[in-house]
Amino acid sequence: MKKIIKNGTIATAADTYQADILIENEKIAMIGKDLPAEGAEIIDAKGAYIFPGGIDPHTHLDMPFGGTTTKDDYETGTIAAAYGGTTTIIDFCLTEKGVPLKKAIETWHEKANEKAAIDYGFHLMISEINDDVLAELPSIIDNEGISSFKVFMAYKNVFQADDATLFRTLLQAKELGALVMVHAENGDVIDYLTKKALAEGNTDPIYHALTRPPELEGEATGRAAKLTEMANGQLYVVHVTCEDAVEKIIEARNKGVDIWGETCPQYLVLDQSYLEKPHFEGSKYVWSPPLREKKNQEVLWNALKMGQLQTIGSDQCSFDFKGQKDLGREDFTKIPNGGPTIEDRMSILFSEGVMKERITLNQFVDMTSTRAAKLFGLFPKKGTIAVGSDADIVIFDPEVERSISADTHHMAVDYNAFEGMEITGEPVSVLSRGQFVIKDKQFVGEAGKGQFLKRAKYNAALKQDAGKSFQSNFGKESCKLI
Repeated sequence: MKKIIKNGTIATAADTYQADILIENEKIAMIGKDLPAEGAEIIDAKGAYIFPGGIDPHTHLDMPFGGTTTKDDYETGTIAAAYGGTTTIIDFCLTEKGVPLKKAIETWHEKANEKAAIDYGFHLMISEINDDVLAELPSIIDNEGISSFKVFMAYKNVFQADDATLFRTLLQAKELGALVMVHAENGDVIDYLTKKALAEGNTDPIYHALTRPPELEGEATGRAAKLTEMANGQLYVVHVTCEDAVEKIIEARNKGVDIWGETCPQYLVLDQSYLEKPHFEGSKYVWSPPLREKKNQEVLWNALKMGQLQTIGSDQCSFDFKGQKDLGREDFTKIPNGGPTIEDRMSILFSEGVMKERITLNQFVDMTSTRAAKLFGLFPKKGTIAVGSDADIVIFDPEVERSISADTHHMAVDYNAFEGMEITGEPVSVLSRGQFVIKDKQFVGEAGKGQFLKRAKYNAALKQDAGKSFQSNFGKESCKLI
């Protein structure tokens, strides 16, 4: 059935304006005034913003880690994402050394099939580079539509790859048209510091942060940036937390290195002191990289405002406080790393960013949707409100006030990292490919309706000149308002 969204204020990464939207056959068919309404369902968005559906480029659903598995799977995780205004996620597909990459991809498809309520794609972890891996990569990009590879510089003896693997991945990705992502921390030094802390009897959650100091994130970020420069490659640094790392990204960008930075809401509003909460409550805030001293928050906000960091991921990786986090009561290194953040990503950025005038409304849209769509081969199908794009749409009330709480969230996990935080603004209704997933703050979607997205190759021209690229895909006339 056709739908018309009327009376709302459309906000994209480039513009803010009043217009109505006609949705037909899962796509945005027209944008304008006095659209033909015969046979259409009318959706009144008076007083609301209309955003493109959020794209969360950083999630870990149904992921094994530390002897347990994340609490939110593809069903609970994507439903919670939809409540928060996210209509597309890109999840991390973990691999094993010596096992074909295709096998790992098949495993992740099994996790998502018949469970995902919104559309999704995969990033692929690269832990080793050898002849077998090199032989698989072209078909993974061309046939599987997975055009981003992640390399861990931390988690020694678990995920960590060496510098040669990172460098060869950068070289191969440049040749094949893929974007390389890094978790940038110096895993070797962290391994030494954690063993030293335990030997000295320091087992509390705060030592997770004290053994992963910001200098080690900065060092690894700078090293990855230098290797990217040498490879003439492209790099995306995930979950940037601190001034040390931001400085290295700015330095590399100023030299012309093709490097991008992501941060997450938890690093913008929470700080290291949370790991000192009594009664083992600090374990709720154990993730990597760790929360930093509060002074880093304004550095991150300023980097977002100035375009030195470009995207907001959630790094959703939820574990229950009882039964999972408490595995590390006697040893902070055994606390499963990660937190529940997928649902509140967009609302926190709107409330703390737009409402407090740290960023503009259009920057908000770019950070939560458009930029990720461009970097990860989804634009203009996703990430914008334009004729021909998928009708992934968020109707957002900018004035409603609420308190974040585990009592009202929709994740499966037993706590909320932002418990008690007062925010302004939340999604009212969310459409995925023209169908309601959330309607009047109620889930009306269906597990399994989400589609796997085969993504395009990394394209420098696309990210630099979205207008030309959009016209080449949809035709010049489609960009105009009706």
